[in-house]
Amino acid sequence: MAVIKRHRLPLLFLLVASTFSVTTLYMGYSRETVYVEDSDALNDDIALHHDDYENYRGSGKVIDTLKRHSHGEMEKNSLAAKLYKTVPVLCWIMTAPKNLDKKARAVQKTWAKHFNTHLFISSETNTSFPTIGLNVSEGRQHLTAKTMKAFRYVYDHHFNDADWFMKADDDTFVIAENLRFFLSHYSPHDPIYFGYHFKPFVSQGYMSGGAGYVLSKAALKLLVETNTTKLCRQDGGAEDAEMGKCLAKIGVKAGESLDKEGRETFHPFKPIVHMEGHFPEWFLKYAVNRVEKGYGCCSDYTITFHYMSPADMYLLDFMLYHLRPFGLQPEVPNSRVFATNHSSTKAKSQQN
Repeated sequence: MAVIKRHRLPLLFLLVASTFSVTTLYMGYSRETVYVEDSDALNDDIALHHDDYENYRGSGKVIDTLKRHSHGEMEKNSLAAKLYKTVPVLCWIMTAPKNLDKKARAVQKTWAKHFNTHLFISSETNTSFPTIGLNVSEGRQHLTAKTMKAFRYVYDHHFNDADWFMKADDDTFVIAENLRFFLSHYSPHDPIYFGYHFKPFVSQGYMSGGAGYVLSKAALKLLVETNTTKLCRQDGGAEDAEMGKCLAKIGVKAGESLDKEGRETFHPFKPIVHMEGHFPEWFLKYAVNRVEKGYGCCSDYTITFHYMSPADMYLLDFMLYHLRPFGLQPEVPNSRVFATNHSSTKAKSQQN
């Protein structure tokens, strides 16, 4: 091994010390630099994801509802539970094979189960979902035929299962409890139907298809038992308008569904559209009643919203049936809630 000359030792020591000092200084600077760079990157990342989430409206994926729970005795002994027995309502949901995995699944997992009976009507039978397939083609131009045949199917197989029969789409959200409360003021023996009221094409107006509409037992009986082949269009046209024309011809009345404050209970758009007043021009021309925005748009006892994505449905289901503001007791109205004095109509019908 070579021997290091004595005069070189101080120089070697100085070199090692200098290297250590520079390395230590660099490491300290490097750590500070890395920290600053990471912080900047984190801020950029937060800003990026802030934009993403600010505009995020849900992915439409099926939400796990296995931990969905009831609220015990409060629900079991509620007025809603009593109306479930005294005001039975069937709802058939118009869907299509391509919509089963997301749209129809969201309906199935959220609001549909609140009805006494619910059916999914499609062009193809699917026993695993399940859906009932009718002999009709898919497409908007065939919605009238699908609707006519669906009501015929309901009449043939489920007429005795309910007093009221509702049609809804697979992007409609229906609050069944509010629907029953509203219908409890009417007799199912009167030929009448309710929904969001439009005014063109029919002298008494007609109900929006997307917002959903509900027929009394007497109305369904008239629709199916009357020979409508020549009276009513069997396919084509706008489904809701064609149904409105047909029901008017056979003597079914178009009823009003405002609350006593003049607010709507059926809604053709999603909540934020009605809140912001972001309406298309045709809607403002078609509406029978004055269109309001903000908190005046919608009744406290709202029944439906339309154009609801699967994410919208899961969210609204949670907000309605699980979220509880602490200390607030459920309100049971002790005065008239809806615009028309329905009690006399119901009593008169029952006397007949």
